[in-house]
Amino acid sequence: MTTLEKEPPPKSEVLIRVNSTRGGGSGSGGNNAIHPVEVSTAPAPVAYQEITHFKKWVAWLIPCFVIANIVMFIITMYVNNCPKNSVSCVARFLGRFSFQPFKENPLLGPSSIALQKMGALDVSRVIHKNQGWRLLTCNWLHGGVFHILANMLSLLVIGIRLEQEFGFVRIGLLYVISGFGGSLLSALFLQSNISVGASGALFGLLGGMLSELITNWTIYANKAAAFLTLVVIIAINLAVGILPHVDNFAHIGGFATGFLLGFVFLIRPQFGWVRERYAAPGYSRLARSKFKMYQCILWVVSLILLIVGLTAGLVMLLRGVDANDHCSWCHYLSCVPTSRWSCRTEPAYCLSSQIGSQLNITCSSNGKSNLYMLANPSNSEIQGLCTQLCR
Repeated sequence: MTTLEKEPPPKSEVLIRVNSTRGGGSGSGGNNAIHPVEVSTAPAPVAYQEITHFKKWVAWLIPCFVIANIVMFIITMYVNNCPKNSVSCVARFLGRFSFQPFKENPLLGPSSIALQKMGALDVSRVIHKNQGWRLLTCNWLHGGVFHILANMLSLLVIGIRLEQEFGFVRIGLLYVISGFGGSLLSALFLQSNISVGASGALFGLLGGMLSELITNWTIYANKAAAFLTLVVIIAINLAVGILPHVDNFAHIGGFATGFLLGFVFLIRPQFGWVRERYAAPGYSRLARSKFKMYQCILWVVSLILLIVGLTAGLVMLLRGVDANDHCSWCHYLSCVPTSRWSCRTEPAYCLSSQIGSQLNITCSSNGKSNLYMLANPSNSEIQGLCTQLCR
């Protein structure tokens, strides 16, 4: 909160009382005595006025987002019901909230089938079954305990600071729209797997922080240090995205969307304009514009790029365009293969046959086969065993 002092009123004048005494003697000219009277001259209390352009907001929306993500994860685990739909489970004492086997989900979470039921991003369903809402719902789901822990801690650290500075409306819109932008880019490049997580929205907040620093450059003291620190944090987080099973396209799409939105939502008026607006009467006022010229240019350009980019991406997705056909090297942005890991992310397909209580499953991708003693297995159980076999 920034405050400006009003100009104090002029000091009170000292009052003088004159007592005139006229004597009666001849030749006597009268005695005039002057007696000053002490008057309190304590300064009037200084009045302060709050500058609302820089006030601190109470952060409540980001904590609500964290609670919503946790609630959705609990509901997903309830729907998953591992003991009923899988042969083996981790932490089976949790009952239907127990986790899928590590081979199927190393993040301690539900199966891909449960995530699909809850609204995970599945490109084939978005295109062929008109389920475009999955571009939004996938941002509120998580693949496991480790996944949601990392995302929610990051959201609290980044989001609360931004909400205190800019309010719940702008930060809420920044979060939701960035998540949509991340899902959109992910759907254009990763069309064979499902995708979940709030990482796109989180990277949108990071992008918004960077553009906020740029557009409000003149009000920061340690500009270079703040800029370098933020760029290093963003670079490290994007570098993690080249590991397998991490959707870096959602990170990149969310960051780009948040970066453009930051120029639109997080712009601040220049301090000289604010100082004159809240100055006390009597101060000389100059005709200052509320925003600098470069801020206005960035606002217009960013808004145009944002609208055009999101519209074009949505049209391409609904037409079934695979962006990998137009960019042969872009897949390296999400995963770089090394001698230690592979970037193959094809979904698991298996052939199964049932003879009595014997279930034979063969993975189509690696040719592995296994025999299970399982009477009347459900489709969920077969899919889970297939996923484990193909890994």
